[in-house]
Amino acid sequence: MGAGVVVAGTSNAYPGKLTWSVFNACIVASMGGLIFGYDIGISGGVTSMDSFLVRFFPSVYRQKNLDTSTNEYCQYDSEILTLFTSSLYLAALLSSLVASTMTRKFGRKNSMLIGGVLFFAGALFNAFAQAIWMLIVGRMFLGFGIGFCNQSVPLYLSEMAPYKYRGSLNVMFQMSITIGILVANVLNYLFAPLGDLGWRLSLGGAMVPALIIVVGSFFLPDTPNSMIERGDHEAARASLKKIRGVEEVDEEFRDMIMASDASKKVQNPWKNLLQRKYRPQLTMSIMIPFFQQLTGINVIMFYAPVLFNSIGFKSNASLMSAVITGFINVLATIVSIVGVDKWGRRALFLEGGIQMLICQLIVAAFIGVKFGTDGNPGMLPIWYAIVVVLFICIYVSGFAWSWGPLGWLVPSEIFPLEIRSAAQSVTVATNMFFTFVVAQIFVTMLCHLKFGLFIFFAFFVLFMTLFVYFLLPETKAIPIEEMTRVWRTHRFWSKFVSQDDDGIEMPTSKRADRV
Repeated sequence: MGAGVVVAGTSNAYPGKLTWSVFNACIVASMGGLIFGYDIGISGGVTSMDSFLVRFFPSVYRQKNLDTSTNEYCQYDSEILTLFTSSLYLAALLSSLVASTMTRKFGRKNSMLIGGVLFFAGALFNAFAQAIWMLIVGRMFLGFGIGFCNQSVPLYLSEMAPYKYRGSLNVMFQMSITIGILVANVLNYLFAPLGDLGWRLSLGGAMVPALIIVVGSFFLPDTPNSMIERGDHEAARASLKKIRGVEEVDEEFRDMIMASDASKKVQNPWKNLLQRKYRPQLTMSIMIPFFQQLTGINVIMFYAPVLFNSIGFKSNASLMSAVITGFINVLATIVSIVGVDKWGRRALFLEGGIQMLICQLIVAAFIGVKFGTDGNPGMLPIWYAIVVVLFICIYVSGFAWSWGPLGWLVPSEIFPLEIRSAAQSVTVATNMFFTFVVAQIFVTMLCHLKFGLFIFFAFFVLFMTLFVYFLLPETKAIPIEEMTRVWRTHRFWSKFVSQDDDGIEMPTSKRADRV
């Protein structure tokens, strides 16, 4: 149905091995994910802290703690409160478009540096906030930083990694995101009893991952692709020899040169994205991040404490539940690191989708039976709460080894060099736009749809699983410079990509080995 190419002989395509130089560079670069993860984890916990609500959102505090007539589903329904969370993602959307040009002209590592500096500034604003406007400005600076890092880090990882290990090394970005979420949830739990100091420490803690990526970016080598793109061929060849651990890099280097020459002929990569031959890549750069957010994962991650509090958990219990889901998130991402280059992208996408779908329907049933539509369950039995948390954890694990890491990996590896930066910006912008939308409307949807919110997201999980089955080819073990061929041999996308759109020209005998 949606099968991709069968690749034979690609293990000999380019000589080289996984060197310590590449591994260390990918570890440092993937720390950019800490920035995104820490923010996802910290915002939901802070907005469930009473001391934070009393200072900035007293109406929400009264609605949550003093108004006994308020429906449990609606206790956090506040447009200003959701704007505090969602403003970051709108800023990230805007900065990702600017980051495309910066990444192409000045290199991937310099974009990471800019992202880290902006994120640090946002953390300072939030830690010392005295008014709501300072919170919003701080969130916007955080968003600018995330836009730059999410634009540059996945590209950096895909370009540095040997194609046989590209999946595992790229998933390290998602691993850092999950670690950032877990650390944020643990800190929220520890700092919550400290009152005003607690939420300031939680928000100010974002300075730590910002410093990690700022300092780390000074020690990172830039990718050979980026050096070639900027005309520094000798440095690129020397870097390629070092990161591949072999002297014989002529073939891969020549392919990079040809890809760069093709990209230089493109005056406007944004306009080029609209060409018919790039229709498959453009579709994936929009639909994959769109579906990633419509899984409902951000409902769980940056609203986990709010969600658990709304379904009957006490304040500290809700924060602890968020810690548990964060821990499961980290462990399950390891499965993806181990298996993505072994089992392939499609297998993980499909299994994760089915797992999430089943769990969402079960959670909806359990919450619906106990809360009904009035949202007043009375005393929630411990065993009942444990069951809800258990299935949410199973849902999180399904996301963590499928749509979480692969939502960043697949878009970053499928674009030819001439449109790579622009297309990655489309991916990040789409991701941030729908993260913004979900963050902005979640508590209102929870208030009105109630337990039906999980059914709403389950519908999209079903649809996106079918999308992968029919339309996404397998991309494992295919060199990034040759990725165009997966579309040319796909039963649907071959209608858009002709034989002449092959990208880098190669001898016929070699081409026969690879397709």
